[in-house]
Amino acid sequence: MIGLIFLVIICIIISVLIIYINHCRTKRLMDSLEKMIDSAIEGNNIETKFDESRLSALETKFYNYISSLSVSANNTAIEKDNIKTLISDISHQTKTPIANLLLHSELICEDETLPESIKSDISIIREQTEKLHFLIDSLIKLSRLENGILSLSPLRNSVQIIFDDIFNQYNCKANNKGLSLIIKPTQATAIFDFKWTVEAIGNIVDNAIKYTENGTIVINATEYELFTRIDITDTGIGIDESEQPKVFSRFYRSESVRENDGVGIGLYLVRKIISSEGGYIKLISKKGCGSTFSVFLQR
Repeated sequence: MIGLIFLVIICIIISVLIIYINHCRTKRLMDSLEKMIDSAIEGNNIETKFDESRLSALETKFYNYISSLSVSANNTAIEKDNIKTLISDISHQTKTPIANLLLHSELICEDETLPESIKSDISIIREQTEKLHFLIDSLIKLSRLENGILSLSPLRNSVQIIFDDIFNQYNCKANNKGLSLIIKPTQATAIFDFKWTVEAIGNIVDNAIKYTENGTIVINATEYELFTRIDITDTGIGIDESEQPKVFSRFYRSESVRENDGVGIGLYLVRKIISSEGGYIKLISKKGCGSTFSVFLQR
């Protein structure tokens, strides 16, 4: 009986020792993993010398994983810097040649002694130069947004300041085409980056003017509990239902508007800007019956 009791005590002691040893190993492993994570977060070098007698296979694998993430993050940062430099170079190097092309084509067209055929060719050169300028400008903006080089700073503000800026920019263009740009006054507020939101709304209004031959473009705002909705409604050619999911794609242009000026990047940029502010955009349209683009901004 005494021998049995002694044996049980020995087993209990051994079990306690095993549990304690496993606890110590687990604690050491967790401490080591936590140290690795902290070093990775702080951007410090992670320990590279391992004593395999004290590190588990899991710990070694976790180190390799953290190291690969650190290398990947460094490579991404370097690549982003390279893209930033490239975008800056493109913007700088193309600005002067395009400006010169526009200036000289305008000066040549003012020469009354030129034959009409030459003036027509110069006008085409000017139009294509303006198209190239718009394309490069839009691509630079997109690249800066997509690569985080240029970030938005949304703040709570009155939607009316957007409406006022849009009216000043596009009312003359609408009137020259015989259209009425109607902007309904609003007391609504929303959270948005003024410059980039005006850019987005302006692209929609510009398209509305471009694809509307007669009638109106109406802009108004409606407040909801979580969002403020800005509607841009035109009486233009409308968009076929089958094409509506595609119009926000990069470089997409419908067959029905191939003859019109455009590069198919405006609405893609609009969606990118609005989504970067935490909002979204919807389209309601019917072929031949106009379109309504609804921009939802957070309140």
